[in-house]
Amino acid sequence: MKTALILFAHGARDPEWANPMRCVQAAVRQRVTDVPVELAFLEFMKPTLPECAAQLVGEGASKVVILPMFIARGGHLKNEAPEILAMLRSTYPDVEFSMSGPIGENEIVIQAMATAGLELAGL
Repeated sequence: MKTALILFAHGARDPEWANPMRCVQAAVRQRVTDVPVELAFLEFMKPTLPECAAQLVGEGASKVVILPMFIARGGHLKNEAPEILAMLRSTYPDVEFSMSGPIGENEIVIQAMATAGLELAGL
């Protein structure tokens, strides 16, 4: 089974907004060299999640793990993301799609943000 990872971010009209996401993508790629790691966006930027998934399935992925690069589970992750996931599962019934919770709700990320925040505040 060929597994692929999609870092799923919101997107923005300003193309520079994605630079930190591209840095995360590069860091993940350094750690897992045998797994394709792609970046997809909900809106404003390309590729979209369906476009990215189609590319990976076309390249032979039979399992796609989607990691939302969101701080918290807001409306997009509660409403649109499940709809997109259902559409992907129906479009590619032979591919296993899974989506984790938002990265910002992970305790490691919470602690890293607290540490960085205190550092930036000079405390």
